[in-house]
Amino acid sequence: MRTCISDRRKERIREVLAKRQKDLTLVFDNVWDPHNVSAVLRSCDAFGVPEVHLYYTTSAFPDIGRKSSASARKWVRRTRHSDARAMTALLRERGMRILATGFSKTAKPLTEWDLAEPTAIVLSNEHGGTSSELLPLCDGMIYIPMSGMVQSFNVSVAGAIILYEAWRQRFAQGAYNRPTFSDEELGALNSEWCGK
Repeated sequence: MRTCISDRRKERIREVLAKRQKDLTLVFDNVWDPHNVSAVLRSCDAFGVPEVHLYYTTSAFPDIGRKSSASARKWVRRTRHSDARAMTALLRERGMRILATGFSKTAKPLTEWDLAEPTAIVLSNEHGGTSSELLPLCDGMIYIPMSGMVQSFNVSVAGAIILYEAWRQRFAQGAYNRPTFSDEELGALNSEWCGK
């Protein structure tokens, strides 16, 4: 394991970790396209999401390739799950509400949700939508308002738009000005990142 290259890099790592939003995450629900997964991971890094949850029951987690996603996969922790109830229980223990993406009579537009609150957002499979066993465990449904003929975005675009709105709301409240991790957690993460 190599050490950090320079003091400048160490400072950059400290700055980035201080802005990570411990209480904002995504759940990949059987999202199979490796390009979409890679793109969403890059958006997670860009908007300060430190960890994503991989719920894969009907397909294998895609091989996203080392080269195409190296810049993001190093900085976003991935936790695998195969049990919907156990996963949602873990997220709720962390104080998060869980929102599915999609359209229903009770779905609310993206901008009507307070995404500065602790939140996990389920990005669903490109073809099948939210898994039938996972959907009843969600606390609500979120959708992105659109004005065109097409009714939905590509999952990687949807992920970026949702995370940008979360960033916008949180930035307005100063959430990126104070760490969400404890000093002990930041120390451990700093050591881990300096070894990458």
